[in-house]
Amino acid sequence: MEIKSDEACRAAEKKEWEQEEKQLDIMIEPILIEQKSVFVQMMELYLYDFSEFSDDDINEYGYFGYSRIDDYWNDEGRYPFFIRVDGKLAGFVLVRSCSEYNDLRDPHNIAEFFVMKKYRKKGVGKTVAKRIFDQFAGDWEIAAWSNNHVAKKFWERVVSEYTNGQYKPFSCPEKKIDGFIFHRS
Repeated sequence: MEIKSDEACRAAEKKEWEQEEKQLDIMIEPILIEQKSVFVQMMELYLYDFSEFSDDDINEYGYFGYSRIDDYWNDEGRYPFFIRVDGKLAGFVLVRSCSEYNDLRDPHNIAEFFVMKKYRKKGVGKTVAKRIFDQFAGDWEIAAWSNNHVAKKFWERVVSEYTNGQYKPFSCPEKKIDGFIFHRS
């Protein structure tokens, strides 16, 4: 019986992930106002997931709530998208045409990014992020809470790969935010 080294196991695991990624049908579609109730429900899942970093509690009605939901259909420069994998809802991404922590010329940022746990570590997040970057030319600001080490590591890998290392890290200690800025022509 052959025993594989840790390195061989990681290489086999990576190859398996790459094969899964190629087999998944990953789609991004704008969220329509008619889909708001589904979006609200998915936002609750995201906020539950995120509560380990935000330390938020649910309200007396059992909801976290997201005060900016309607803004995504009422305000210019806000773009909500569902993520689908093999036709099934798998998450969402919210894009805004502004920057919160840097003075950027033609800014965009990821306001919220959610991939359901069952679809994580399969290349879904990376694929979606790159497709979103491709849709919006200009300067990008990607921020994560300083205590969310998984998100910071994910975004650094994705941004580094997308830009071939042509990005700048930034930190906003007073708001407990770390992130990355880059330009997409």
